[in-house]
Amino acid sequence: MADSAYSFSLTTFSPSGKLGQIDHALAAVKQGATSLAIKAADGVVVATEKKSPQLVDPASVQKISLLDEHVGLCYAGMGSDARVLVKSARKECQTYRRVYEERIPIAQLVRHLATVMQEYTQQGGVRPFGVSLLVAGYDETGPHLYQVDPSGSFWAWKAAAIGKNMVNANTFLEKRFSNEMELEDAVHTALLTLKEGFDGKMTADNIELATVRPDPDNNNIPTFQVLPPSTIKEYLDEI
Repeated sequence: MADSAYSFSLTTFSPSGKLGQIDHALAAVKQGATSLAIKAADGVVVATEKKSPQLVDPASVQKISLLDEHVGLCYAGMGSDARVLVKSARKECQTYRRVYEERIPIAQLVRHLATVMQEYTQQGGVRPFGVSLLVAGYDETGPHLYQVDPSGSFWAWKAAAIGKNMVNANTFLEKRFSNEMELEDAVHTALLTLKEGFDGKMTADNIELATVRPDPDNNNIPTFQVLPPSTIKEYLDEI
């Protein structure tokens, strides 16, 4: 029987070993706006397209979310699904902080998100999350970048892109990435990568940019910061 006969069942494997609904969820991710992130020696930068209909207030569209002071994420795919995962991740961060009185390790938070997403692939009556996530953070072991997919699989990356232009963006990142790259260089590389597949002119209103790194003005405490449009404009003027 053809694989298509199994595509409406979440919990039944096709003869070729696939779960059709997960493939459909990944297709939803590939239709989403491009998002990417780069892990530098001293932090992580996250960049994403933020396109919206002409009459929509750009300030109401948010692709990058703060989870705790030292970690955040961006997504490609369905924004409503991402909102559910952001809420779950923020709750996990605060639960860990309340119990242990310290920030949650990035790997542990990623495992929590991956577990939530995997649970939605193993029971009837639900569907997989139609998003992939890029989780960027900084803990006691340094900067971290993870990608989490609808299947619940996750990987640590040096640089990664998700969304509709992910293939070309990843190819561009492979050519530009260096292990010795500093965060400021990573910001410029992220913007150049985003610009490669951008449809139209890239401005401070149709992209989002965030960094996580030790804050010298706050005892070098790692801080995740979504950059304001004025700062994004300055970076765009430099490339």
